[in-house]
Amino acid sequence: VRAIEVVHDGYHGLEDLREELFGQRAFGASGYSIATEAVILAVPLGSKTASAPVETLVNCELHSAEPAPSHTAVYALQSSMPPKEDEERAVNLAAQAVELVSSGRAEDGSRALREAASLAPDHPSVKDAFLKIQSEDSIHILQKLLGKFVLERDEQAGKEALNYLDRSGEVPRIVAQECLDLITKERAIEDKNLQDAIVAGLLRESIAAKSALAKRLLEGPTAAFMQIYDIGDKSANSIAEIALTPQAWSKESDRERCEVDMFQLFLAKLLEVGHDYDGRALKGIARLLATDAGRLHPIIDEVTFDAILCSLDYREPNEVRSQATLATAKYLELSEAKGQTYVCRFITSRITKGHSEDLVLAFSAAAAVFPIMPTQAAALFLTEGFVPSLLPLLEKKNRSDKVEQAALNMLSAACIDNACRGAIRKHCVQWLQHVMQTGKGDRPGMAAVILAKVLDPTLPGKDTGGKDQSDANTVNNLVPMFKKLLADGREANRQSSIEGLAYASIQPAVKEALVDDRLFLARLVDLLKSSRAKPTIVFGALTVIDHLTRYLPVLSEEQKKMNQLKAYANASKAADKPDPLEEDSAVARRCRALVDTGAVSTFVAIASYLSPASTALVVNIMLSLTRTQSLRGTIAQQGGARFLLLRYTAIAGTSDADKQTRHTAAHALARILISVDPTLVFPTSGSPPLTSTIRPILSVITESQSDISDGPRNLLHTFEALLALTNLASTPSGEATDIIIRQALPTIEDLLLSNNTMIQRAATELVCNLTSFPSGIEAFADGSPVADRRLHILLALADVEDAATRRAAGGALATLTGFEGAVKGILKRERGVEILVGLCADEDEGIVHRGLVCVGNILGMEGSVGAEARTKINECEGQRVLRTVIEGFGQKNKVLRDLGREVLKEVDD
Repeated sequence: VRAIEVVHDGYHGLEDLREELFGQRAFGASGYSIATEAVILAVPLGSKTASAPVETLVNCELHSAEPAPSHTAVYALQSSMPPKEDEERAVNLAAQAVELVSSGRAEDGSRALREAASLAPDHPSVKDAFLKIQSEDSIHILQKLLGKFVLERDEQAGKEALNYLDRSGEVPRIVAQECLDLITKERAIEDKNLQDAIVAGLLRESIAAKSALAKRLLEGPTAAFMQIYDIGDKSANSIAEIALTPQAWSKESDRERCEVDMFQLFLAKLLEVGHDYDGRALKGIARLLATDAGRLHPIIDEVTFDAILCSLDYREPNEVRSQATLATAKYLELSEAKGQTYVCRFITSRITKGHSEDLVLAFSAAAAVFPIMPTQAAALFLTEGFVPSLLPLLEKKNRSDKVEQAALNMLSAACIDNACRGAIRKHCVQWLQHVMQTGKGDRPGMAAVILAKVLDPTLPGKDTGGKDQSDANTVNNLVPMFKKLLADGREANRQSSIEGLAYASIQPAVKEALVDDRLFLARLVDLLKSSRAKPTIVFGALTVIDHLTRYLPVLSEEQKKMNQLKAYANASKAADKPDPLEEDSAVARRCRALVDTGAVSTFVAIASYLSPASTALVVNIMLSLTRTQSLRGTIAQQGGARFLLLRYTAIAGTSDADKQTRHTAAHALARILISVDPTLVFPTSGSPPLTSTIRPILSVITESQSDISDGPRNLLHTFEALLALTNLASTPSGEATDIIIRQALPTIEDLLLSNNTMIQRAATELVCNLTSFPSGIEAFADGSPVADRRLHILLALADVEDAATRRAAGGALATLTGFEGAVKGILKRERGVEILVGLCADEDEGIVHRGLVCVGNILGMEGSVGAEARTKINECEGQRVLRTVIEGFGQKNKVLRDLGREVLKEVDD
C-alpha cells in the first residue's frame, strides 16, 4: 500500500522508493527483495490515475481478474528512470526482445526489454516493442507457433508446436478450434508429415478440436472428410476415432449418422484407384469394422469386398495386408454365408482366368482366409479337381516367380488342415521338390517347409499305406537344407529353416541328427539371442529344442494296458516298443548336449523378451533338462534356478495354461533344489531370498492336479517337491523351517498317511529335518492335543515295513524325546514305548542307533516321567532287547555296543 501511495504522489526514483520502504524496517531481513516486488506491482497501479484514492487502487489490484502483465510492470517501472545516452543499443535490444518473445522465449525477451527500457525508456522503438510484446502476451503459444509454421513456412515452429502437444496437450477450447482451422485449411504446406502429425496430435489431445471437426463432418461430410483425409495417414485415422468418440458429439444419433457416412467415404477412397497402396482407407475401414461391425458390415457389397480382398496381395506392405486381414475377418465373422460366397467367387474366378496377376491375387486371398475360416477354405481347396487343376498353371515354363511365391504361400496356409495336407501330399510333392531344387530366393526354403509338413509320417492321407522310404520323399533328407538355411544370414531363410525344423524334429532320427551336429546346436542357441525381439523365430527355435528334450510321458499301468489293446486292435505291436531313440537314455544325452551348449544361460538372457507361449515352452524344456541329476548343478550355475523362480512369480494369469506353466516351473525348480545346496543358489545376502522358493514348491504339493491338467495326478511331482522342501529345511538359519511349519504342516500331515510308500517316506524325512529346529519341535512336543496326534503318527511310521521311513521317523523321535512334552505324549500311547524299544531290535544299524537314543532320552527324564518310562521299558522286555543289541553288534559296531551298554545301565539303575 505504501508503494502505491508513493508512486501515486509522483515518487518515481526506484532506489529512493525501495530505500524508503526498506528503511522502515517493516519487512525484516528479506525486506529489500519484498520491497522491490512491491514497487514492480505498485508502479502500474500508481500510474493508472492521478486522482484515484489509494483504497480504490488497492481494491482494483486485489479484485482484478487479470493482474497486470509483467512486461507492463517492468516497462512502467523502468520508464520512470532517468534516460540514458546509449539509444542505439536500446533500439537493438528492443528489436531483439520482440524477436525472442515471438519465438517463444518470453523470459529472454523480457530481460532484453528491461535492459532497453533502462537505457532509453522514452525512445519510440522501445515503446513500440513494449506495445507489441504486450499484445503478443494475449496470444496462446500454440497459436503463435502454428501461425509461424503455416504462414511463414517456419518448420522449426511446427516442430515446437508438435512438441508442445506431445508434452502438455493443454489447449483452451477456442484456441483449439482456431488452431484446427489454421492447420487444416492451408494446403500449400511443404512438410506434409509434420502437418499430419500436428493435426493428429491436436485431435488426440483436445476434445474441443474433436468437437469442432465433428461439427464439420456433420455439416459437410464429404468436403470435411477429403480435407482431413488428404493431409496424411494419422489425420485420416483421426476421422475414424472421432466417429467412434461419443464425447465429441452432442447427440448419439449424429455420431451414428456420421459413422456410416465416414465408412462409406473410406470405401469410396478404397475403390477410387482400384487399390489403396498406402493403406490409408483400409485403416479407417478396419478400425470402424472392428468397433461397430454389426452396424456397418451390410454396407459392404461384393465390389467393395473384392477391393478389400485385393489388398491381401502378398506383395503389399505388411501394414496394408494386416489391415485388410482384419477387415476381412470382421466381415466374414458377421456376413457368414454371404461373405464366404464372395471369397469363393473371388478365388475361383481369378484362377479360371489364368493370368499371372489374377493367380497372384487368388492365391494370396486363399492364403489369408485359411486361418480366418479354415473349414470353408478347406472345403474349397478340397473341391474335386481344384488342386490337380493348379499344377498345369504352376508348371508352365514362362510362369512368373510371383505366381510361384503366391502358390507356396497358399499351400503353406492350407497345411493347417489334415485333409488339405493329404491332398498336397498326393498331388504337389513333385512340384514342391522341383521348386526346392530350382527355385530362387526364399522359395526353396518355403517348399522344403511345406514338404516337412505334409511328409510327416504321423499325418493321415498317405496313398502308399505307410511311410515312404525313398530319399526324395523323406523328411530326413530335408534336414541338411534346413541347416543350410539356418546358417544363411537372411531372416526369411532362417524363418523357413526354423519352421521346417519345428515339423521335422518330431521324428526321432531327425532329433539325433540335429544333436550330433554341435555346430548346428550352437547356431540354434545363438539364434535365440540374436532374434530375441522376433517372437516368431524365438517360438520356432524353442519348439525345436522342446522336441529334442521331450521325454515320453510316464504311463500308469492302466494306460499301458490301454495302449496294448489299441495295438492289438490295429494288428500291430508297434505301441509296445517305442523307438530306441525316444528312450530315456537317448533323451538324457540330447539334454546334456543342449546344457553343454549353454542353452540355459541363453534362456536367462532372453527371459524379458519371452511371450507367454514361449515361456511355457522354456519351462517345459527346463523340466526335461532337470530330470538328469548330474545336470542340475550346471543348470543352477547358468542361472536356471533363479530363472524358474522369477518366471513363476511373473506369471499372474488364472487360465489353465498359466497354471500349468507355473506348476511346471515350480516342479523344475524343486528338482534343482533336491541336488544343489540351496544356500549356494540363493545366498543369504542375495535377491531373491532363499525363502521365496518355498511358496512355488509348496504349490506343487498343494495344487490339485485336476486344476492344471485332465490326466491323473502324477505323484512324482509331489515326491520331488517333498525332497526339495527336505533340503530347504536343512539350511542352518531355520527361516525356511518356520515358513514350512506355518504354511504347510497340515498338508504334510496328510502326506504322512499316504498310501504311496515313496510319498510317505519323503514326508517323514521332511518331518525329521523340521524337528531339528525349535518351531518343528514345538509342533510335535508342546503337549497340546494336536501335537499328541502328530506324535502318534510318527510312532506309527516308526513301525511300518519300509526301512527308510522307519529310519526317518526314528530320527525325528530321537530329537523329540529330548523334550518332556514329547515323552509324556509317547507314554500316553498304548504301544508308544514298545515301538521305541522295537527300533532297537531292527536289522538296520541306523534304525537301531535312533532307537537307542530314543530309549536313552526317555530314561533320562527326571521325576515321575522317567520312572514311568523305566517301568514301561521293563514291561516291554527292554533289558533283553538291549543285551541282544550289545551281543549282536559286538566288535562289528563299537558305537552301538557302547551306546547300548549306557542305556542298559540306566535301565538297570
